[in-house]
Amino acid sequence: MTEKLSDTARKTVLDPLLEAGWTLLEDRDAISKTYKFEDFTEAFGWMTRAAMWAEKWNHHPEWSNVYNRVEVTLTTHDVDGLSSLDAKLARKLDAL
Repeated sequence: MTEKLSDTARKTVLDPLLEAGWTLLEDRDAISKTYKFEDFTEAFGWMTRAAMWAEKWNHHPEWSNVYNRVEVTLTTHDVDGLSSLDAKLARKLDAL
């Protein structure tokens, strides 16, 4: 079972993500980032690759796509906040 990040783990896990462009949402325990691509095809291709990892890990992002931009929000609904799964998926999305 996944657990919500402890205060200690939050700093260790989230600081590198915040330095990489992720932001903490003010209205809920979640992180968000906007990815920009050359065009729609590149954005959609990235979303397809990301979806395969999300499905493999059974942890799915909240996201939207408008032309060359993909807005992603990560949180773990089962724990009503951020978990290690969110950090893991965020790192993978950045690597893609």
